[in-house]
Amino acid sequence: MRREAQTELDVIVTVELGDTSYLLVSEGEAVLVDPQRDAWRFAAAAAARRATIRHILETHVHNDYVSGALEIRAATGAEVAAPAKGGYAFPHRPMAEGDDLAVGALTLTAWHTPGHTPEHTAYVVRAGGDDDPVAVFTGGSLIVGAAGRTDLLGPDRTDELTRAQFRSLARLAGLPDTARVLPTHGAGSFCSTGSGGGARTSTIGAEHLGNQALGIPDEEDFVRLRTHELPRYPSYYRFMAPINRGGPAVVGHLPPVPSLGSREVERLVASGARIVDGRRREEFAEAHLPGSVNVELGGSFSAYVGWLFGPDQPLILVVPDPADASAERAATQLFRIGFDRVRGYLEGGVDAWRSEGRPVSSYPLGTLEELCASVQGGERPFILDVRQPMEHREGMYPGTHGVFVADLPGQLAEVPVDRETWVICASGLRASVAASLLDGMGRRVRLVAERGVTDLLADCPPAGPQRQSVR
Repeated sequence: MRREAQTELDVIVTVELGDTSYLLVSEGEAVLVDPQRDAWRFAAAAAARRATIRHILETHVHNDYVSGALEIRAATGAEVAAPAKGGYAFPHRPMAEGDDLAVGALTLTAWHTPGHTPEHTAYVVRAGGDDDPVAVFTGGSLIVGAAGRTDLLGPDRTDELTRAQFRSLARLAGLPDTARVLPTHGAGSFCSTGSGGGARTSTIGAEHLGNQALGIPDEEDFVRLRTHELPRYPSYYRFMAPINRGGPAVVGHLPPVPSLGSREVERLVASGARIVDGRRREEFAEAHLPGSVNVELGGSFSAYVGWLFGPDQPLILVVPDPADASAERAATQLFRIGFDRVRGYLEGGVDAWRSEGRPVSSYPLGTLEELCASVQGGERPFILDVRQPMEHREGMYPGTHGVFVADLPGQLAEVPVDRETWVICASGLRASVAASLLDGMGRRVRLVAERGVTDLLADCPPAGPQRQSVR
């Protein structure tokens, strides 16, 4: 941003969602763009700038997280400004095509840029009386190296929205090359098609040179290429837009995550709670509470919990040390996607549970070398590939059976009862989730905890043509 306009820009990345929020400050006034639900961190950023948040700006009705707009409004009195066509049920300032918003010496002008969603709106930033924009908040339209997905509202609207995205991208690409591109979605977001190698912001000029979506000149080719072989997106997405349109309840802070004794965990499980174990896959395989699901506490934690459970499901956590910090980290990720029924975490972890004489389960790990020896030795092991369907179509190891990890609970009949199942994916993360699900359902499993299908194909060439199946 230009120095003479006395502006400052904080780029605040939520790595776990692959999303970016922005705090734009001019002459002591600030606008906050696309905040997540744990909004107190944005208020702290404004305080560090000694700025007053005057507006919270939404680019679209979010599908991947619960908005923090109402949290910030309750804390600061700031005005919520959002797309006029968004159908929001709470008081807000509707932003239609051409509407302006003043922030200090800056003017933000709304551009209706449908595609990622029908109401999607970008905001072009001008400094002082300058005609040339200095930046544009592009939300889920033009993103670094790619474009926002257009299939999130279902197949009936995908073609319409993809064509709208093509036109919106062309319009944004007409801005000056020097204008900064400030998208919400980016690398790691399921709302994105492709990525820009991890960069969160860019310029129009750089996108002309390196954005594949802008390099497709024909609308029909754009529709075909941008809707082909898209990965599945998490099941929890279907809950987000209704929450964000209606306005999520304001809570003011992260709900507490209490420690729970073993007896209380047993009681909660008996009443329907599920256990999510965030420890490393090797530790989980060695010993875990029966029926618990292993989703490692990392960048994909909330996505896979949200794939497997609904927001009304009571959850109990088992977390790595330090327990308090890990429990808060896990609960924060779940809070962002509207999973508020975290009852607490197991005090003392699996060691405390086991020391009281309570049962634990376990299953073995297997290396690629051991799997290869089994295959080449004629044992014909049952291999379950739990990657995404699009990855299955790109290449599977001959003789394996493909079921996406999130589909396993509904396709248990595909997994044999009388044989051990080797579970594999690309790196071990999804395989660890799947192995825990199968173990909890009474299947014999062996987890390939490191490396994956690509390595197996490279290091263990199939002896000849074999049958493979995909579900």
